[in-house]
Amino acid sequence: MTAPRPLPTAEDLEAIRDGVRAVCAPFGDDYWLDHDNTGDFPREFHRAMADGGWLGITMPEEYGGSGLGVTEAMTMIREVASCGGGFAASSTIHINLFGPHPIVVKGTAEQKARWVPRLVSGADQVCFGFTEPDAGLNTTRIKTFAEKVPGGYRVNGQKVWTSTAQVANKIMLLTRTTKFEDVARPTDGITIFFTDLDRSRIDVHLIPKMGRKAVDSNAIFIEDLFIPDEDRIGEEGKGFGYILHSLNPERILIAAAAMGIGSDALRRAVQYAKERVVFDRPIGQNQGIQHPLAERWMYLESAWLMVEKAAQLYDSGLPCGAEANAAKFLAARACHDAAWQAVATHGGFGYAKEYHVERLYRESALTRLAPITEQLISSFIAEKVLGLPKSY
Repeated sequence: MTAPRPLPTAEDLEAIRDGVRAVCAPFGDDYWLDHDNTGDFPREFHRAMADGGWLGITMPEEYGGSGLGVTEAMTMIREVASCGGGFAASSTIHINLFGPHPIVVKGTAEQKARWVPRLVSGADQVCFGFTEPDAGLNTTRIKTFAEKVPGGYRVNGQKVWTSTAQVANKIMLLTRTTKFEDVARPTDGITIFFTDLDRSRIDVHLIPKMGRKAVDSNAIFIEDLFIPDEDRIGEEGKGFGYILHSLNPERILIAAAAMGIGSDALRRAVQYAKERVVFDRPIGQNQGIQHPLAERWMYLESAWLMVEKAAQLYDSGLPCGAEANAAKFLAARACHDAAWQAVATHGGFGYAKEYHVERLYRESALTRLAPITEQLISSFIAEKVLGLPKSY
């Protein structure tokens, strides 16, 4: 939950869409297909978004940001994801939006002045060392340990699914400073750091994966990494509570990205259905093609209403956990279904890279998996909304 703020007008949001479209326009299908093939990080796109001021859309104005809310951020992310770059495009920038939020919420004035302007300008790129192979979504069970030493901490451990670690120069790192077996509550003893990604102490291994190849995912191994005291965010042992500030915005932004991917896939399918002629008529004249596409539109639009509701609740300072999780669930499902229908509408050509829908379909799968699974969302809704007994 955050402090209430004025909600943007329809004109405000349309201005954001127009501005984002202008930045995205030079980066067409060929650009994104090339980066999907090579796996090269889209540096030119990242620089263009930074130069346009979009990396700082949610950051405080006094540090070079725009000071806007999640409603504006989700509008931006949906537009970015619908430009042809899909999840690769949105992931290039959304890591800057609410991921560093613990700095804004709990960082000192000195830390904010030192870190935030460089994130806003794109001078620094940050990766997030949160997930661990033996903990997964059970964050309280992380084992990466920061031992207190004179002047700072000595860290050892490993993380997995650390995005952009191939190109980042900073890392936000979640550690234990008290072992799990020694704390009164599972959420105690967890500490957050924001520090240099020292590659002499952090070994980064690329994870080959199904989609979003241009935005790397990695396993990292940390050995005797020294982090100075001034790079700790907030109090020692209180880090779990700090990351909660960014969970609902993260779900909303992933939902917005899913909406962009799904909308782009549907647009491509409709255009192909209008142009592809079989048996002397466009295939879009056949109800067997029309009806699934119409249904995909209805589900996408319905999911977007939940995304908007969740964002507006968050920006109004109201509880939005159920809505944010539901938005992520519904948008991801609608995205995945739309992307598959786009492939099916193209028939055999849907399997060809030159039509781009197979790339969108591969990327749509990730929206259903991360950052939280559909099963955990369902368990959350069952417990928190329906009042059923906790199942895990």
